[in-house]
Amino acid sequence: MLTTRRWIAAAGLLMLPAVAAAHSLDDVETMLGDKEKYFQQIDKPVPDFTLQTADGRTVRPADLRGQVVVLNFIYTSCPDVCPLHSEKIAEVQGMINHTPMKDLVTFVTVTTDPTNDTADVMQGYGPAHGLDPVNWLFLTKLQGQPEDATRKLAEAFGHGFDKTDEGLQIHGIVTHVIDADGRWRANFHGLKFQSVNLLTFVNALTNGSVPEHGHDSGSWWDTVVDLF
Repeated sequence: MLTTRRWIAAAGLLMLPAVAAAHSLDDVETMLGDKEKYFQQIDKPVPDFTLQTADGRTVRPADLRGQVVVLNFIYTSCPDVCPLHSEKIAEVQGMINHTPMKDLVTFVTVTTDPTNDTADVMQGYGPAHGLDPVNWLFLTKLQGQPEDATRKLAEAFGHGFDKTDEGLQIHGIVTHVIDADGRWRANFHGLKFQSVNLLTFVNALTNGSVPEHGHDSGSWWDTVVDLF
């Protein structure tokens, strides 16, 4: 019997040929502009950053070139929307990781509370919310950077994480998509966007690297269907 998450993934993947049949990025952007009200088309250089993983590995935008990047900001003590956002990202990751796009897409989460989100906390967060470390990075500030460095980066991406006196943060929810050339190409706002639409947009960005998604014998689509 399939788990709830795998049923969701299967349903989304079964919808993919219909929504992605146009293949071209322009066509997919037009389709999403018409049908996905939480989609925002963007074409800007990605804001620069130098951050690190929980185990101290430095990560810059240049290190992610060649990958489509799905990026979001959270802090681990957030009591409400951050866990839901993380689980939404995990759902999309699970769908993508059942296709050849798995090797072409990196999911990046940035903490906006680097003081409290220690290495141990960061290492436990992904598994607790269904994120697969095989192509997911959780980033924090470098030692010596100011405490608000990652919140400043969130501002550069167009939204803020403003700390309250109680240690909470007032913030919006945005999922950012960066193409393999390092250009910021889209935002998906909130939690109500259709996961399959984010999947379709990522698929369009990887189209030059992924085989055509028809139903021919031996196609990657047949492999996906076999999983379910």
